[in-house]
Amino acid sequence: MLKVFFTCFIVCIVNLVSAQIQQPGRRAIDDGVGTFGVQDSLSNQSQESTSIKNLKNPDAKIEDYLIISHKRDTTYLDTTLTIQKDYKFNYLRKDNFGLVPFSNLGQTYNSLTRNFENTTSMPLFGARARHYNYMEIEDINYYHVPTPLTELTFRTAFEQGQLADSFFTINTSPQFNFSIAYKGLRSLGKYQNILTSTGNFRFTSNYKTKDKRYQVRGHIVTQDLLNQENGGLQDASVINFESGEDEFLDRSILEVNFENAESIMRGKRFHLDQNYNIFNKVVEKFLPQTLNDSTSKSRLSVRHIISFEDKYFQYDQSSASTSFFGDAFKSSNLKDRATLENFYNELQADYYNNVLGNIQLNVNNTNYNYGYDKLIILNGNTIVNRLKGNVFAVGGKYSKRYKGFRLNGELGANISGDFDGNYFKANATFNLNDEIAASASINHSSKVPNYNTLLYQSDYINYNWQNNFNNIETQQIAFNIKYKKLANITVDYSTIDNHVYFKQNETTLQIAPFQNNKTINYLRAKFENEIKFGKFAINNTILYQNVKDENNVLNVPEINTRNTVYLSSHLFKKALYLQTGITLNYFTKYYMDAYNPLLAEFYVQNNREFGDFPRLDFFLNAKIRQTRIYLKAEHFNSAFTGYNYYSAPNYPYRDFSVRFGVVWNFFL
Repeated sequence: MLKVFFTCFIVCIVNLVSAQIQQPGRRAIDDGVGTFGVQDSLSNQSQESTSIKNLKNPDAKIEDYLIISHKRDTTYLDTTLTIQKDYKFNYLRKDNFGLVPFSNLGQTYNSLTRNFENTTSMPLFGARARHYNYMEIEDINYYHVPTPLTELTFRTAFEQGQLADSFFTINTSPQFNFSIAYKGLRSLGKYQNILTSTGNFRFTSNYKTKDKRYQVRGHIVTQDLLNQENGGLQDASVINFESGEDEFLDRSILEVNFENAESIMRGKRFHLDQNYNIFNKVVEKFLPQTLNDSTSKSRLSVRHIISFEDKYFQYDQSSASTSFFGDAFKSSNLKDRATLENFYNELQADYYNNVLGNIQLNVNNTNYNYGYDKLIILNGNTIVNRLKGNVFAVGGKYSKRYKGFRLNGELGANISGDFDGNYFKANATFNLNDEIAASASINHSSKVPNYNTLLYQSDYINYNWQNNFNNIETQQIAFNIKYKKLANITVDYSTIDNHVYFKQNETTLQIAPFQNNKTINYLRAKFENEIKFGKFAINNTILYQNVKDENNVLNVPEINTRNTVYLSSHLFKKALYLQTGITLNYFTKYYMDAYNPLLAEFYVQNNREFGDFPRLDFFLNAKIRQTRIYLKAEHFNSAFTGYNYYSAPNYPYRDFSVRFGVVWNFFL
């Protein structure tokens, strides 16, 4: 089946490339496809001038370089320098508020907050700590550009290595675009056996016929994310780290739990999304001119989505660390490898009417094959090697806009197969005026826990299990109100039943999955604003969290805050734009989750609280034409506020370091 799908995909791409080559026009893209919760016009991202200098096409404007998301939201390239760009200039290339990175670039992140909104009915692969930089379908964008566009990103890493992300896209005609990109990282790190080496390759293409009745887009993504694993500092080294003595400021001399292990996540995905408009009618009604909707607009289209993904997570260790993971079946050359093959097909019917709104119905099938290469018999019980089967599901979406009010809804349910699941989400948005907007949403979800909680096999004896957990049930209500940049307030309240988590087994003293038998009540309130005083500005993000949990299995800090004071100014007759300032990150003490490298999962611990340490970063960013330059002194207060900073128990946060980076756009 994989060969057939891959062959069809390549044939489709070859056919598209053979489209007639023309000089692309300078106009906004219009796929003619009904969408849900999508702005019809381009979003105004910034105050960027619409002119671009030194282009071979002098008529091209920045608004013509379009970026189209998985949900068909359309924005344009943003080459401005803002404080939000500083927040996003990191390994993930997105705002990482609420995440604490580990000491080396390309490792995992500890989460300071949780979001239990869910609109899927299938379990996830597992090894969730390794998925922060794993690009999913929704992370892939598509493009439409009047001239070839290149973006080069570079940033220094820790010790030997660097991070580089290269991107190129071109329209060979107004109908066909393709892009190719690769993000690569290699970083040695400050501690022993903590090297990271990762790569993310992306190829996308999209095509539409001249009459816009048929549109197709697809992508190929291959990813490999390798980390050396050291299990964190030994307990004696934790004492030495916290002492702050000069001899231990060379972090490479601190003893770690082991130096003979590494883990790798690899995946490849082939994705194709095509749409055909059956009809698109506009009918003038003979009605009095005083009545609205005198023009009837309707559209009917069908859509087909096909996606195949093959991924695995593997943990290798040359000799067993029985003091850390317990007894093992063998003493050397340990190798744990979990694989997942996921083949997805969806067929949609989409009807739009300017009176009724957008209505979509869909049916989909997921063929899954998760597991291992062997059977394990442990204590007289046989642990199977595979979870495989087919799940058929149905769903629907609805969207309607009227003046300043918009309503969106979606639902889905598994109707056959071994996995039960369903979800429902409704959202209402109201724009009171151009300055004030408010929204409310409700979400219900019932889904099977992740694959690695249901079935796991390892060369370590206590890391073998097969469970039959109940579905995780979540409900969430959320509210948001936004007034310019002065206030953006979001409040959500979730209840979680049958929560599945990892924790130390009191009998084996090793990490295993458990299911909570109590209801968890979880409240979050987030406040964002920016206040400007001439060339100075203060940008604030404050998150308050409150958890009611009898078993203490969901631990988050009560307060998490990020505050930036900065100066913005043009220099040298506006040839250079400069931003400089200081950012404070802080969260209160709490029982921070610990990290298990064998599972690539975080687990609950209630032995020691971590947090209550400030992280101060000084930055100096500049823009020259379409080039943004970033210079940052990270955690410059580390030497005088105490060595009590951790990303997870036994995993120290980063020391003071100075890092440099650049983002460079070329318009050919």
